[in-house]
Amino acid sequence: MVKVIQAGDLELHEVHEKFNLSLVWSDDQFFLEWQREPTTLTDYERYWLDQVKADYLSLFAHRFNEEVVKLSVLAPLLSLAGLTRFPFIPSAEHQIGIAIEDNDEIIRGKIDMLVLHEQLWAIVIEAKRHQLNVAETLPQGLAYMMASPNTEKPTFGLAINGTEFLFLKLVKQDPPRYGLSRLFSLFNPGNDLYIVLGVLKHLKDMVQLA
Repeated sequence: MVKVIQAGDLELHEVHEKFNLSLVWSDDQFFLEWQREPTTLTDYERYWLDQVKADYLSLFAHRFNEEVVKLSVLAPLLSLAGLTRFPFIPSAEHQIGIAIEDNDEIIRGKIDMLVLHEQLWAIVIEAKRHQLNVAETLPQGLAYMMASPNTEKPTFGLAINGTEFLFLKLVKQDPPRYGLSRLFSLFNPGNDLYIVLGVLKHLKDMVQLA
């Protein structure tokens, strides 16, 4: 009998074991895409990113869920990055199912935000409410990225809780492995959203040129 597992119930070690997945933590060359020189932003982009930070921090003292995170932080970021217009196709609450044949298991769940380009998953985004550590999005986000039909090129992800942002890179060639960016936070001096937007723009350009 096939066992159905909800992606949101998985712990990180379970994702590692079920997909033979490992973290690349000692090779700085594995995930170069987030380490590029900061993108020069326009005055308009900086104005809106400053407004996003101010709006979010004004709400931070109150309890709110991931829907507010997606509305107040994620939506303007994706729009400024050009990921909400053709040829990219955003899809919210995208249903996935992953069969684990050796264990007669199926992992199911809904991706918070999936950005598609042709037949490739350009960005998988997992959002959580701000009271949770952004690392708690990793098991679910990685499981979703493993469901990507893209097997030859890397799949990229962004985990956010509104305050913190963490980019992921997954390579599915045997054995599958993933890398993480440094942690970006709205509590850091200045505005880390400038760098987050720059990385998103770079990933968008990479996908379009591929």
